Amino acid sequence: MKTVLILSDTHGNRRGIDKLDDIMGETDFIIHLGDTSADGAYIAAKHPEKTVIINGNCDPVKLGQNETVLEIEGVKIFAAHGHLYSVKTKLTPLAERAQELGCDIALYGHSHKPREDRIENVTLINPGTLSAYSNKSYCYLVINDGKFTHKIVETT
Repeated sequence: MKTVLILSDTHGNRRGIDKLDDIMGETDFIIHLGDTSADGAYIAAKHPEKTVIINGNCDPVKLGQNETVLEIEGVKIFAAHGHLYSVKTKLTPLAERAQELGCDIALYGHSHKPREDRIENVTLINPGTLSAYSNKSYCYLVINDGKFTHKIVETT
């Protein structure tokens, strides 16, 4: 069994990130989906072996990847910020890209709104934001032997 903490759109809210230190310490992977990748680097400085950084549209300095595919416990995960797939207006392009790559999950941010959707065989998850733009939230994902479950968690 592996656990994943998924964050997006932290926009410099280091206090909000620091509130998750205990969870970051116990999870197997941390994925920061951009805006700001410098926040991802801040997390990676504490947890370099388990942090994945994705670049967002508000990242003047690109410290991560634009997108990536991870395989954890037999589950393939596509991670992107979402702006290149127009996720504020439609999710189909993101789901199609994840399907092309053979992924079970597509993680994205950009809209600042937590969402869970299913298109075809792909589960799409937006963890929301830790910034002041909306209610603060993140996603906790548990993967075990090819199966997964997740929870979007609201925080202060």
